Amino acid sequence: MLTQFIIEVSTRFNPFSASAKTARLFLTRLPPSARASGMSITTQLLPRNSTEPSALKIKFKDGLEMKLDCETMNIKSVVEVVDRHSRQLQKQADLE
Repeated sequence: MLTQFIIEVSTRFNPFSASAKTARLFLTRLPPSARASGMSITTQLLPRNSTEPSALKIKFKDGLEMKLDCETMNIKSVVEVVDRHSRQLQKQADLE
């Protein structure tokens, strides 16, 4: 997964819920040096009895904010969407 164009990741999930799997797996796919390279990572854990849906918000260097629904998307589709935009930014950077 291309993470060099991501500047902010914000997640909100109930760690005991099955629907939180996508958000948790996305966080594990971030490189260990992500914070050191300037990426802001925010995680909000919801209480066990919370009914709020899991959410994942990603902000890119070009200003685009993606709000992804972790309830309906699996990790493969989330990575695919993020990589698609990152590849577009990589092409623009290569052309400049």
